Amino acid sequence: MCSDITHLMPSESLVIEAQGLGKCYGIYDKPTDRLKQLLWGRWRNFSREFWSLRGVDLAIRKGEVVGIVGRNGAGKSTLLQMICGTMPPSEGVLKVHGRVAALLELGAGFNPEFTGIENVFTNGALLGLTRKEIQEKLPDILSFADIGEFVHQPVKTYSSGMFVRLAFSVATSVDPDILIIDEALSVGDGAFARKSFERIMKLKESGATILFCSHSMYQVEALCSRAIWLDSGVVRLAGSAAAVTQAYNASLGLSSGADQGERSLQLPVAASGTGRILSATALCDGQHGRSVHVKSGLSDLTIQVEFAVDPSLPIPGVAFGFADGTGQTVASAVSVHDGVQLFVDATGRGSASATFRKIPLLKGEYSVTVFLVTEDALTAYDQRENCLRFKVAQDSLEQGLVSLKHDWH
Repeated sequence: MCSDITHLMPSESLVIEAQGLGKCYGIYDKPTDRLKQLLWGRWRNFSREFWSLRGVDLAIRKGEVVGIVGRNGAGKSTLLQMICGTMPPSEGVLKVHGRVAALLELGAGFNPEFTGIENVFTNGALLGLTRKEIQEKLPDILSFADIGEFVHQPVKTYSSGMFVRLAFSVATSVDPDILIIDEALSVGDGAFARKSFERIMKLKESGATILFCSHSMYQVEALCSRAIWLDSGVVRLAGSAAAVTQAYNASLGLSSGADQGERSLQLPVAASGTGRILSATALCDGQHGRSVHVKSGLSDLTIQVEFAVDPSLPIPGVAFGFADGTGQTVASAVSVHDGVQLFVDATGRGSASATFRKIPLLKGEYSVTVFLVTEDALTAYDQRENCLRFKVAQDSLEQGLVSLKHDWH
């Protein structure tokens, strides 16, 4: 087990400190065992121990953005709930310094019978604000959430996107010292996701500490300076975001039980938004369409995309993710990262194309997912999952995924 090295950072700069942190639950084989535990648990234990988290050491300093990665059930949410103070640890020491605002489970902390306004005041009070302070911040909260008259309706009538809009707006409006985000921003439209990440970056620039839990390794690497990989309740690896995400992705690729969704290139995608992909086409050796044949090491593959975006928004980018037959991402390309500026007309329509020379992939079937991304490439307005496919043939007997250029001496 690897853990964060606390002696590398002066303790006075730490906002989250944990040593030997663990959480244990009792598992009961039969419902009646719960009653027996209440009645006679003083003399006998009727449950089995299940440690969802154990032996975790953390040292997170002010202003850091730290990613938390791991499969479902790895203990990520348990760790974040303990840091928030909503769940006590079973063992170990945990110290958290400063005001914590969190977006954990969708709508957590909201009373479904209360209106949006009533939940704003309730959540603001839980975060330590007075009623007067909440009243002063209310216009900004409602403006950012932008859910209109629904704010006067019970939140049980809200869509998932409306939930996260209001929850995120409240959590980030209180100027938190520590902001915790657990997958919440994967819900909602592209325009709101873009606006949310802009606010996260402003909080980062102001010195807030951010814990970002996500299955999107792309976002973890883009946003975070460090990352922590939890595996079966223990810290498998902690270090730079690039090193941790690479190791985690490799583990998913080697595991036959890995979730297909975790193994592919991911961006939080708009269910509906202010930009959309109109068409995507593959061209290769005179072929044209959604499926083409490619000759390994010889064929050039061109991908053309047409899109439309709200002309009032910054010019977007286009990204491609290449996956093999198992869903594992083998390559990607992002116009924004390549420094390419796209163009749109007055109505917001535009196009982009990229040519991949002498495809080095070896025999097999591959797919391409196309993204229309924001100008910072952190979120996607739209995506077309596996919308293009190509089959690679080869004359040689080379094995593996790619053909590496080489010289014999």
